[in-house]
Amino acid sequence: MSGSRPATLSRAAIIAVGSEMLGTTRLDTNSLYLTEHLNRLGIDVVSKAVVGDDRPQCAHVVRSLAATVDLLVLCGGLGPTDDDITRDVVAEVFGRPQAEDPAIIEHLRARYKARGYSGEMPRNNLRQAMVPRGAKVLPNPHGSAPGLWLEVDSQVVILLPGPPRELKPMFAALVDERLRPRTEGAGVFRSVLKVTGTIESQMDQQLHPLYDLWSARTPPVAATILAALGQIELHLSVRHVSEPEARGLLAAATAEVVGVLGDDVFSTDGRSLEAVVGALLAERGLTIAAAESCTGGLFTSRLTDVPGSSQYVREAVVAYANDVKVRALGVPPDAIDRLGAVSETVAEAMADGVRTRSNADVGVGITGIAGPGGGSPEKPVGTVALAVSTRTERRVRLSRFHGEREQVKFQASQAGLDMVRRVLMGVSSSPATRPAGDPRGTAAT
Repeated sequence: MSGSRPATLSRAAIIAVGSEMLGTTRLDTNSLYLTEHLNRLGIDVVSKAVVGDDRPQCAHVVRSLAATVDLLVLCGGLGPTDDDITRDVVAEVFGRPQAEDPAIIEHLRARYKARGYSGEMPRNNLRQAMVPRGAKVLPNPHGSAPGLWLEVDSQVVILLPGPPRELKPMFAALVDERLRPRTEGAGVFRSVLKVTGTIESQMDQQLHPLYDLWSARTPPVAATILAALGQIELHLSVRHVSEPEARGLLAAATAEVVGVLGDDVFSTDGRSLEAVVGALLAERGLTIAAAESCTGGLFTSRLTDVPGSSQYVREAVVAYANDVKVRALGVPPDAIDRLGAVSETVAEAMADGVRTRSNADVGVGITGIAGPGGGSPEKPVGTVALAVSTRTERRVRLSRFHGEREQVKFQASQAGLDMVRRVLMGVSSSPATRPAGDPRGTAAT
């Protein structure tokens, strides 16, 4: 009806178009950006798809997702070449014949000339000037391909260019002008907590009373647990018309989680474990040095990925060979002969050696069997000994990690970082960690 308010948009699907994203070298990152901003508007993204430059398949995906949502966003495939199929597919699926837009042609020719090209603009550039009937053109000041806004009854279809530097400003311009007036005004806001030192099932059991508490609130707080390598993530979300109030509800829920899980929660603001450890070192004015065997420098590499790490990282020794452990770190040869290089005693000696020789406040020793070979019944692949040494305390731990070589190395570096974090926080040992010198320490070696 003329003058009536346009239908509300509440459910969205995102389609990334381009065969390059079906290979191994390119990822669809646009959908992450779009999801975050659509959620802030209160629009749930219920489906995502990546489709190649295949017209029948792309048309099938567009038809399938369009049947389930009121907002369909397509990214990419708006260029001048034959494999840029998005406009053609949308025009076909929604029955909208295309025609050249003279204003776009003028813009393309001016852009071509401004870039210093001589002669006539190639005719295939005119493909970018084709507009399905009824579509509104979205200007693209950062590239040649304009976007399109098409309304089909109560449904909206948006076509955006693929390059993020073009997509993001174009989409941002749409939010207040076209999208926000079409929403109910309640956004979805999220926070992420990162946890280590426990397992997914145990954490879920501990948090179960909170789930009931959160579901009874108005508005409710939703929770999702995601297991990742070496850590667990807890995603909290709430739908609210006010972002400050939503953030307050998430902060309260976060405090309740920390009250249950304690120091196993290492991040409530999205920071990585290495960033958290780096901040603790910097805040306390402490330095760190590492002696690594099976991790091959990964522990130190992660620490130095954090800007400003030169403030606290002093030295790293990759002591892969046993004679290097002896020569560079002062590990007693008889300890290696009696207990093997993968033992708590050797890890402890590595941590002590690198700390004292580099004059650092904290020393870390990591030695293990990353695989796929080298294991034994007593010490299977994935066995890793870790130690943290300070001037007043030593901690050591023998662990068994599962997975391929790279996964074992990462988990070992993660466990080492977490041991350092707990030492710096002055918390008690986790169940898998014992003070150095505990007679139970050699039982597993």
